[in-house]
Amino acid sequence: MDKNIEIEIRGPLSKEKFKELTRVFEKKGKKITEKNRVLIDYSTFLPERIENRKRDIRLRVTNGIPEIIIKIGRWGGVDQRKELSILTEPGKFDALVEIFGVLGFVKGMFCVRKSQVYEYKSVEFALVEVPEHSYYFEAEKMVSKRENIAKITNEIRNTCYNLGLDVFSRKQFFEYVDKLNREANEIFDYRVYTPNYFKNRFGL
Repeated sequence: MDKNIEIEIRGPLSKEKFKELTRVFEKKGKKITEKNRVLIDYSTFLPERIENRKRDIRLRVTNGIPEIIIKIGRWGGVDQRKELSILTEPGKFDALVEIFGVLGFVKGMFCVRKSQVYEYKSVEFALVEVPEHSYYFEAEKMVSKRENIAKITNEIRNTCYNLGLDVFSRKQFFEYVDKLNREANEIFDYRVYTPNYFKNRFGL
């Protein structure tokens, strides 16, 4: 049974709460990995408004591995979306950017993220740092469409509440996304792209 539905809950973190959760998860959870990630989110510039979009189209590189990732479904802080992902070879990110540019994806939001990922009470928690800006968490499970998605979502939410975490409302989530786009992220425009830009800038 394919588990390709991502249930994801997000919320804000202070720097102090980020450190506190790190200590809790190091002691009571299991560390999975650390992620250094850059990504281009093309969905920001799709015709539909950001809060109405049901397609999340991205190119990203995590720990040197480029990936095409598409999420299908409504989003807004607490999500249940189908996830499609294809990993490619290291060093191919610029080629993916050019392919997407030829296909018509010429504008996106460029983001840099660092995260520590843990498993805690069967939930995957990513503690995410937006460098020199802010922190947030993502709590998720991958499930199949035959599972009780509403029940699992509530279980994840309860785990977050038991940790003393606030969960974004839709309004709060989109306000935070807007703040990141204004203050931390960069607009990527393929029309001024130069060959090997990401390799030269980030060594990708």
